[in-house]
Amino acid sequence: MTFRCQNYINGQWLDAITSDTLESRNPANTEELVATFPRSNSPDVNAAVAAARHAYQTWRQIPAPTRAEYIFKVGEILTQYKEELAQLISQEMGKPIAEARGDVQEGIDCAFYSAGEGRRLYGQTTPSEMPNKFAMTVRVPIGVCALITPWNFPVAIPCWKAMPALVCGNTVILKPAEDTPACATKLIEIFAAAGFPPGVVNLVHGVGEEVGKALVEHPDVDLVSFTGSSQTGAEVGGICGRSHKRVCLEMGGKNAQIVMEDADLELALEGAIWGAFGTTGQRCTATSRLILHRDIKEKFTQMLQSRASQLRLGAAIDPNTEIGPIINHRQLQQVRQYIDIAREEGAKVVMGGDIAREGELGKGYFFLPTILDGVTPGMRVAQEEIFGPVVAVMEVNDFAEAIAIINNTNYGLSSSIYTRDINRAFAAIRDIEAGITYINGPTIGAEVHLPFGGVKRTGNGHREAGSTALDIFTEWKTVYVDFSGSLQRAQIDNRS
Repeated sequence: MTFRCQNYINGQWLDAITSDTLESRNPANTEELVATFPRSNSPDVNAAVAAARHAYQTWRQIPAPTRAEYIFKVGEILTQYKEELAQLISQEMGKPIAEARGDVQEGIDCAFYSAGEGRRLYGQTTPSEMPNKFAMTVRVPIGVCALITPWNFPVAIPCWKAMPALVCGNTVILKPAEDTPACATKLIEIFAAAGFPPGVVNLVHGVGEEVGKALVEHPDVDLVSFTGSSQTGAEVGGICGRSHKRVCLEMGGKNAQIVMEDADLELALEGAIWGAFGTTGQRCTATSRLILHRDIKEKFTQMLQSRASQLRLGAAIDPNTEIGPIINHRQLQQVRQYIDIAREEGAKVVMGGDIAREGELGKGYFFLPTILDGVTPGMRVAQEEIFGPVVAVMEVNDFAEAIAIINNTNYGLSSSIYTRDINRAFAAIRDIEAGITYINGPTIGAEVHLPFGGVKRTGNGHREAGSTALDIFTEWKTVYVDFSGSLQRAQIDNRS
């Protein structure tokens, strides 16, 4: 059965004004049509923004604990439809079913966490420098928020953005990736079932260069929250900067796992396998580099190759599948091109390195789990995000060299070190340039109540998830209450 997607604007399900449609196909079997969805354009965006702008005037005045009850209801409904939505994620995006269930669970966790913030949204009180005067700060919503989300976490990431935005009193317009329109539609159906007033939650499908661009440039959009490539993020940030629009960017990563000579190698191996090949390497936190101490490098590389060779490729819906497909043909070819680049630069392909074409795999976009050895810091495969099941092995002589190499990229999202030395562990926490550092754990595994984001070209200083998300979706207002009954002049010398 093909899923027919529509836009959701002002509480109504609508086709694009032009009636143009696009297709979404199963990346594990491109013969299978999963969904059709509207190819929206500026008129559809204008309608969604107008609806969100109108709804904002009343939504922002609803008490935050009441707004939170809507989010809590979303969490309850998500729980009821968890398996159905997970199956859809596996079918449309290609994520193995166990991971797909985790994707939905993250949305559920985010709902209940965000709902709790509705009874906090803390400001601060502080003493005034003058008598009979009270000073405090409060959070106020920003307005209409455009949420531009990727395909690799088609439920979790929209929830990360929409739920705190709504609790804070904003209205939202979701523009999902073209590769996962059915997942977005089902998610917004759940938001609609929670009973949000018309215009508070909106969905507009389409192509990034058309719908995404129109949202970013729209004068009545107050905030853009974008997750995607660093190149596109830089363009989004530039447009928002010129129009003085609030913008939150969560972009790429070139994450690394350090394995020192004293590490528990079996534990480090499990971390490397999960970090490098989980979600087929299609995570911004994926382990793209393995930095190995020279004393264990040969042994660990052999262990890695042996374990990776046992990974099972297949359709994501099969519970035995460990590696699903690449999302689309363009991304598949990009991963393949990076293997050619690695060879040209002198790296050695010790495993994989090609598109998987055998049997049923030939119907989809499958790439063999790949290990590159002999990688040096200046190579492109050590610097650029590949976004596929490819890991680059790099050898170091000591801890200091490992830290220097892990920091030698333009990105700084996630990082990991395996060591039994507590002193090294704390030195790594201090010295690694990344927004996230794991000790004796893989580079993937974020939790919704902790800040998520990175440094350098990974983002623009904001953090998603946790209480820090409130700083994205609110403005601080400072309030002074003078009950002295007379004029008190601040910011001049009152003591002379």
